[in-house]
Amino acid sequence: MAIEKIILGIDPGTTIMGFGLIKVIGKKMEFIQMNELILKKYDDHYLKLKLIFERTIELIDTYNPDEIAIEAPFFGKNVQSMLKLGRAQGVAMAAGLSREIPITEYLPKKIKMAITGSGSASKEQVALMLKSTLNLKTLPKNLDATDGLAAAVCHFYNSGKVVGGKNYTGWASFVKQNEKRVKK
Repeated sequence: MAIEKIILGIDPGTTIMGFGLIKVIGKKMEFIQMNELILKKYDDHYLKLKLIFERTIELIDTYNPDEIAIEAPFFGKNVQSMLKLGRAQGVAMAAGLSREIPITEYLPKKIKMAITGSGSASKEQVALMLKSTLNLKTLPKNLDATDGLAAAVCHFYNSGKVVGGKNYTGWASFVKQNEKRVKK
């Protein structure tokens, strides 16, 4: 019998929090849903944090994920923005931890690398690869939802592996291990 699990991916943010859910059955993944929590209309930073926490709890209670994958903040020049992003990530993590769900953080480059094969891929490239991989009919207007979904898919690709990632001996090895990702 194939092992089943649900992975919640979160792209934390104080203007938009993107999230996506996938179901894993054995070695296959199925798309459940992706969406975003729009926070730009709120001025109060603490209210935004409360809403991130509550929405994350709501997702957990609705979908019962077995694991959470969250995008780690990247280092920017604006210290205030970094602090706000870190808080957003922290409350999303606290929501998961309060329900005793294991959380794994992934750097944006690691997520992009897992999805597209390039750590410097654009949001659009990540979204298009997810559309193809998961047979999505449409993509959302804002790509924060696909960023959250990408965190979940990255976690699926990395589960059961030592954090070093996949080892390839060359292009032939990469193609053989990623046949579904290669366009013919």
